[in-house]
Amino acid sequence: MVAIVINPRAGLRRRAAVAERVEMARAALRDHGAGGEVVVADGPGRGCAAARKLVQRGVETVVVWGGDGTVNEVASQLVGRGVALGIVPAGSGNGLARELGLSMHPAHALRTALTGPIRNIDAGELGGRLFFNVAGVGFDASLAAAFNARERRGLSGYLAVALREALRYEPARYDVDADGGGASGAALLVAVANTRQYGNGAIIAPAARPDDGRLDVVVVPPIGLLAAGWHMRRLFRGTLGGLQGVRMLRMRDGAIAASQPLTFHVDGEVVRGGRRLPIAVHARALPVRVPA
Repeated sequence: MVAIVINPRAGLRRRAAVAERVEMARAALRDHGAGGEVVVADGPGRGCAAARKLVQRGVETVVVWGGDGTVNEVASQLVGRGVALGIVPAGSGNGLARELGLSMHPAHALRTALTGPIRNIDAGELGGRLFFNVAGVGFDASLAAAFNARERRGLSGYLAVALREALRYEPARYDVDADGGGASGAALLVAVANTRQYGNGAIIAPAARPDDGRLDVVVVPPIGLLAAGWHMRRLFRGTLGGLQGVRMLRMRDGAIAASQPLTFHVDGEVVRGGRRLPIAVHARALPVRVPA
């Protein structure tokens, strides 16, 4: 049995488009002879609740049609359950979908989500919360909080919010432990990456791979606003490691600590945590349908 969970807010500007997605999903199930249902999960936490119920009912594949946040909600309920995840990307960044080579065209992505071969990928964990793409503390968590408060999304909106936040953000000091090694000091951000990119081709961890049993921790030092604008190109070229002071660590477990409670994000969803955030990886814990 297959279920398709649709986030009606992800990437849509017309109310009627929700019904169009539902009909397209139902048609895909019919065309592929897959018995199943379509669920509309509207609002924070609804994807998580829907996935939990579907797993309890014995669904074999759960397809999520939405952005990175909805993918995280659904996938978190599938880890270690032997239930496959399918993805139809519909968000602003679609980082995990891009890293897995999924089509941005809904019809093609649906086909892969229903019939594609399985690839088992790792699940990261930061502060007790699972993630599948990128998590972290510092500027990217602050940026995620500001971006999530906007109604309009997209790359141009993301860059505009990034500039505004950069003008007022104050770097903090972090102690990073990674398999016994680590780094300490002031940092603009500390990213914990299961894949290479945040989304839209912004590559934070060039060496990260989603199924290697490791997480890549990237520590970016404080830099001025003008320098940040100049070095932004490194994100889209995959050359961030060439920036002076950047540390890139590989690990299975560790922690990020600070003198004050930490706000962090998992796949772009903002979470309030304590002063120490444990890091762990669950190797090849999530089966995902990918292109043949």
